[in-house]
This record gives sequence, structure tokens and C-alpha cells, in this order.
Amino acid sequence: MMQSAEIRQHFFDFFKSKGHTIVPSAPIVIKDDPTLLFTNAGMNQFKDYFLGNKKPSYTRVADTQKCLRVSGKHNDLEEVGVDTYHHTMFEMLGNWSFGNSTENPAPYFKEEAIAWAWELLTEVYKIDKQRLYVTVFEGDAKEGLPKDEEAISFWKKWIAEDRIIMGKKKDNFWEMGDSGPCGPCTEIHIDSRTDEERKKTDGKSLVNNDHPQVIEIWNVVFIQYNRRKDGSLEPLPAKHVDTGMGFERLVRVIQNKQSNYDTDIFSGTIEAIEHITNKPYQSYLQEGIAFRVIADHIRAISFTIADGQLPSNIGAGYVIRRILRRAVRYYYSFFYYREPLLYQLVPVIAKEFKNVFPELFKQQDFVARVIKEEEDAFLRTLDKGLKRLDEQFKKERDSLIVKIEQGIIEKSSSYNIILDGKLLFELFDTYGFPLDLTKLIASETKFGGIGFSVDEVGFNTEMLQQKTRSRAASVVDTEDWIILSNAEGSKFVGYDTYETKGKVLKYRKTKSQGKELYQIVLDKTPFYAESGGQVGDTGVLIFDDEKIPVVNTKKENDLIIHFTNELPANIDTKVIAKIDVDKRKKTAVHHSATHLMHAALRKVLGNHVAQKGSLVNHEYLRFDFSHFAKVTDEEIRKVESLVNEKVRLNVPVIVQQMPKQEALKTGAMALFGEKYGDTVRVVKMDADYSIELCGGTHVGNTGELGFFKIIAETAVGAGIRRIEALSGKAAEDYIQKEFTAMHHIRESLKNPKDINKAVENFITENNELKKQLEKLEAKQLSSIKNDLLQKVEKIKDINFIGQLVDVPNADALKKICFSLKTELKNYVIVLAAVIDGKPNVAVMLDDTVAASKNLEAPKIIKEYIAPLIKGGGGGQKTLATAGGQDASKLNDVIEKVKSLL
Repeated sequence: MMQSAEIRQHFFDFFKSKGHTIVPSAPIVIKDDPTLLFTNAGMNQFKDYFLGNKKPSYTRVADTQKCLRVSGKHNDLEEVGVDTYHHTMFEMLGNWSFGNSTENPAPYFKEEAIAWAWELLTEVYKIDKQRLYVTVFEGDAKEGLPKDEEAISFWKKWIAEDRIIMGKKKDNFWEMGDSGPCGPCTEIHIDSRTDEERKKTDGKSLVNNDHPQVIEIWNVVFIQYNRRKDGSLEPLPAKHVDTGMGFERLVRVIQNKQSNYDTDIFSGTIEAIEHITNKPYQSYLQEGIAFRVIADHIRAISFTIADGQLPSNIGAGYVIRRILRRAVRYYYSFFYYREPLLYQLVPVIAKEFKNVFPELFKQQDFVARVIKEEEDAFLRTLDKGLKRLDEQFKKERDSLIVKIEQGIIEKSSSYNIILDGKLLFELFDTYGFPLDLTKLIASETKFGGIGFSVDEVGFNTEMLQQKTRSRAASVVDTEDWIILSNAEGSKFVGYDTYETKGKVLKYRKTKSQGKELYQIVLDKTPFYAESGGQVGDTGVLIFDDEKIPVVNTKKENDLIIHFTNELPANIDTKVIAKIDVDKRKKTAVHHSATHLMHAALRKVLGNHVAQKGSLVNHEYLRFDFSHFAKVTDEEIRKVESLVNEKVRLNVPVIVQQMPKQEALKTGAMALFGEKYGDTVRVVKMDADYSIELCGGTHVGNTGELGFFKIIAETAVGAGIRRIEALSGKAAEDYIQKEFTAMHHIRESLKNPKDINKAVENFITENNELKKQLEKLEAKQLSSIKNDLLQKVEKIKDINFIGQLVDVPNADALKKICFSLKTELKNYVIVLAAVIDGKPNVAVMLDDTVAASKNLEAPKIIKEYIAPLIKGGGGGQKTLATAGGQDASKLNDVIEKVKSLL
């Protein structure tokens, strides 16, 4: 049986023989395309070629690309593991021809793309021709698009006409998005059913009908149109071929398996899961889904972290956290495994892909550490969620019992309590509980004749509302480019100059969250576009005598875009582009300081230190790096000393352009998750100290940094530390501010000889005075408590205390409540006080009273007290506090709570 590694290599060898250059996979995490969080198709790294923003380095290329599809248009997450062929992270084998390239060999289009696809599948991989079908675009009268007669005629050379199926626009017209390059496509499908099944039902009828054994394996796209914002189509000046073949599906077909998960791509991971959990993989059981979910998700999690995306609560990081938590929920629910499991699989994945995607193997310890800490944290959250759910079960039970006793509900041998949809969504959103898990727990929970079920409709309503809010917050309405010139452009010249004269190539308007911005592209620009951690330049564009401020500069793929709040009266004229030179120079100081500090950290802490994120601007630098312990004060001093030594030596900063492989041989440091071209920019500050691949702006000599100072060191995630530091004028201002503060402290302490001793004495005296004050306050509060116990009112069987008291702070109200709690049963306490002219209220309820009266302290605060005192507050179920503006209604507050009883 042909192994997956052989299958992949055969693909490379085949297209190399057809004049293709084999290129590496781009990072799975997208950094310079605002329309995407992750690489979701093989063509992503080539978008600029299709859009005409960049000239291709090669006419023909092929690769295997790491892809991730879990959000947006390609949302397959909930299907992963349930079926046998959807994945989050997958490999996309692809071959491309770029029609706008003048290199040799020449570009190709439909005839060659179709012939080579057929040759590879049937001659190299030996796939049975009688099991293959192809689809072609049938045309679309509404769009004015003709049937793809060219593709049909070329296919007839290789396959019987009755195996050529006409496909609608939905399946056979590929589009990058709502606008942009697009074109007809032809898909190759395979019928993997048994011979008996094939005899019963013609495979042709099952193509594109979601049959698990009749699946698409290759999509060959002919990019020949551009979709405009208004929906209209225009022909592209150059035609391209873009193909994508799912590697996992291809291996399944060649290895004659009924499931992707039965191939050698996943078998090693599944065997490892069996060993860890001591459970067998049986694909047809519910536990089989858990195996598949874990085997799939660990790949997505591992490769995204290796490419620089850490789990978080926003953006791409939140997607990774969702995937990780879904995997944890599956092993938690179906394997009853209560310890971190996923991190144990990282070495298995790293070894399997060592020769294909080596970045994971090189970082496997770091990646495993990050995953383990995420798992630990989520397992703790799951425990909290279980407690929250258990509390709700008891609350619902107690409330039902009270209603039965009061005759509100008739007695019965059994009762069903429906858990509210808002609670279900809270469990999902806050604690990571999927609806299925909550349903399972609810169905298994019984109190005598009391059972539980869930409000699925309510949950789905809450989920839809959240998605709507999220979509509204993230939507960016982008109009079509208005083209003024078709000249090649967007050339960055800002390494050598701060000002240029040029022209506008194109511009467009965008709108996000009600704010309008304009995006302008110049033929050449001194403005540095945000990348590599360095912020984008600001400055002005001067049209005749009109100055248009540039508020930011960013990259969209390789296009440099200037953001402005307005357009000039005459945009089709010569433009002078001027950056804010002062900001640029200060930013360059911090970028060069970042390189020196990175090298110093590796020397002081070890070579495991690797950059995991950075921010460089004119105010300060921020640097995230891999390290598993707090950086000590002594280590920080050593780092500062090394950097400042290089500053004093005034080392020349040497910048060179060279081939990437040559640069790496010199010892230049490349960052994981960054995409580099064949030619790279190398920044050197002493060949024995710091050499990095970097596209940012830098000083000419290290002496320009003046001084370097670390101002903060913190943890930002599992195995990730963050340093904030200053250099140049910013460091000088910081030191001056610190000296000024020290001078004021000395003066306040009467200029002692030993400032440290004086501060220690001051703190000791202050602590002693605090203790004395606390003792006096405790006596005062004890006296108030005793006085209040004499004023208990009996309302039915409830002990009620409602009084205005004189206390020094709001915390004292809670202390008195807790003190009274030990002396009373069946109580409701409302204490109010005027503190610094403002009303403050504390409400405490006995658990029994809260259940019998269906009361909650936060609800009382929100609905009854806050409106009276013109304020707000909150708290726990049986204790809540409030503050406000109107102290005249405190007696009304007490009476209002009293009336609830």
C-alpha cells in the first residue's frame, strides 16, 4: 500500500517534471490580509498575483499548503469528527499557472491543467478510471456566463462524455469572496463505494449530493474574471490556473479506506489516544467521534501555535481556543478523562510532519507546554460549570417544592423542569459547555420524581443573537477600487527617503462600525506599512496646496495602503508623500533596540527564547517571547547591561539583501510563522551578536539608541513572557521622571541619608496605624451589630433588620451583615448608610428565605433599590451591594425591601 509520504512526494515529483517550482507552505496564520484569519485555501499566498498587485516569481508552482477552515464562509467545525471526511486543519495539494508572468516555462490554462490532473490520478496514482466523474460549469444566463465548452472539449479526450456532468454556479464557479478574482471550475469526483453498491445506484446521480463515499478530490479553477463590488463581472487581463486537491481525501482513496481517519495520516494519532485513554477506537460508536475530533483538532491547534498564534479570547486566538476546548469536552464527556490529554499527542504529530512542516518539530516542547496550560485552565472551568449547573438544579428543585407546598402547582408523581435557554447559553459561553453536554447532564439528573430537560429553542435564540452582534461588530463594507492608473506600483522607498513625489494609482472607501475611511495606493511611497511588529507610518499626502493627513499605513497582502479620513478635491494630480519623521526615527530606535534585546535574552536565558509577538512604535517597544519562568531582576539587569554595552560601542547597523538560504547559512534568525521570499533583508548588529531577517526600519549605528531600559516584565500566556522597554529619548524621559519622583520622596521624608531605611520605617509605622484603626473600627462595628440585634422585626417567620447606620466605608456594611448572619436564622438584612455624601446599601438573605420567597439579592438591588438611589450594584445570590447619587430615599429603600416579605 502506498504510504501518505510517498503520495505527497509523487505529487511534487510529477509537477516538477512539468516545469513547476515546488514552493513551501505559507504559515497557517494570516498576518497581512484583513479579510482572513487563517490560510483557508492553497491560493491564499498567491492572491496578489491574481489581483495584479505583484509580479509572480515563477510562472508555474506547486506545493502542499497547511489550511484551516473553521470560521466564516468555510465553517466546517461542527461536522468534524461526526463524519469521516471533514477536517479543521488539512493539507491542500495544488498547482498554479500565473498568466501575468513573463518567465519560462510559459503559463498554461485549461488544456494542460485538465490533461495533467487526469495523468497524475490515473497513470501515477493508478486510480480506476471507471470510478471517476468530472463536473464542468453549465453557464448562468442571469450572470451572462456561457457554458464552459472549452473544458468540456478537453475532458472528452480523456473521459467518456456520460461521465461529464454539468454543474451549477454554486458548485462550478469559484469565487474568492464577495468581490475579486473568480472563474469557472471543473471538479474531479470519485466513487469509492463497493462494486455491489455501484451496480445498484449509478454514481453519477450521487455526485455533489453529500454522499460520504462519492466525494470531490480535486478542484481545478480557471481564474478569468473579476467580481466587482456591484456584483458585475469583468474579464481579467491575465488568466490563471488554481487547483486544490485535499490530501487527506486523496490518501483515503489511494489506500482504499472508507474514512480519512483510517489512513496512515491519522492512525498513529488514534493509536496514541487509545494508549493514553486505555479505550479502543471503534468508529461506529459515539466514542469514535471523540477519537476523530481529538485526532483532527490536535493538528489544527499544534500548527497554529507553531506558526505564532496563541489561544486567546479575541480573533484568531479565540478560534484556536474554541477548537481546543471542543477537543477537551469530547475526551472529558466520552472518555471520562479528567487530565490534560492533547499535549501528550504533540510529539506524535511533530514526528509525522517533521519532513513536511518542520516548524512544529523544532518547537514541540513549547507547543506542548502551551496546550497543556490551556487544557488545565479549561478543565478547571469545566468543574466550575458543573458546580454552576448543580446549583441551578437545586435552585429549580427548591423553587418547585415551595410552589407545590403553596398549592401553586398540583402534586404529581413526576415533574419535568425545563432549564432556561439563557442559562444554557451562559454555560456554553462562559464555561464552554456545549448544548449536548448540558442535555446529557440534565437527562441524568433526578431528585425523586423531579427530572430535567432543556430549552433548545431559547438556547438557539441566544446563540443567534450573539452571532448577529459579532457579525455586526466585525463587518467592513469595502467599495470597489477606483483605478486611476494601471501602472505597477506600491513600491516602498522609505528606507532611503522620508518624502517622495508620485501619483495615486487607485483608491476606495471603507466603512466599519459607522466610521468612514479612505484607502489610497501610490505608485511609490516612503510610508512604512505595519508589519513585523512595527506600526505603520503617519504623515501627510499633499495634493497641490491641500494636505491630507495619513492616519495609518497597512499592508493588504503586498499592497501598501494609506488610510485617510478624507479625499482631496483633486486626487488625479501629482502627490507629495511625507512621513512624520520624528515618529519614524523614534520607532526605528525601538526596533533596533528590540533586535539587541532579543539577542541579549537568548544569551542570558538560553537559545530556547524565540520571538512570539512584538509591538514597536515611537513611544516604547513590547516583546513577547517563549520562556517558562519569570525573568528575575538579576536576569533583567544582565539583559540591560548587554544591550547598553552594544549601544556604547556604537556598532554599525548593516542592512543587506541576499538569497534566503545564504542568509540562513550566515546564522540569520528567521521567525516562525513569518512568510519570507526567496530574497530577504538581513539586519546585522555585530555578526557575532545579532543577525535577523527583518523588513523594518532601523538606526544607522547602535549609539543612536542612547540608553536602553526595561520597564516591565509579565506573563501573557502559557510559556510566554512579555517585556516592555524604552530607548532613546523615551528612556531619557523615563529616567528623568523616576529621578523627579525620587527627589519628591526624599523631600517628603526630610532628606534622609538612607532613603531605603526611611521608606521601610514609614511603611512599618503606616501598618501599625492601620492595625490600630482596624481595631477601633471592629469595636465600632461590634457595637452597631449589638444595637441592630435589639431592633429585629418579626415578619411572619422572617427576622428582618432594616436600618440606617453610621459607618466609615461601604465595606463596613458587608462586615456587619456577615456578623449578624452568625446570630440569626431565617433573616433578611437591609443596611443603608450615607458615606461621603453618597448612598450605600447592602442586602443579605438567608438561603431558606431566598428559596421560599424566590428572592435574589442582586435582583432586589437592580429592580427596587438602584432606581430609588439613582445608582447601581450587584453581588452574589444572597449578598449584594449598591451605591448611588440620591441619599434622600434610603428609608424608602428599607420599606421597599420590607414590602417584598
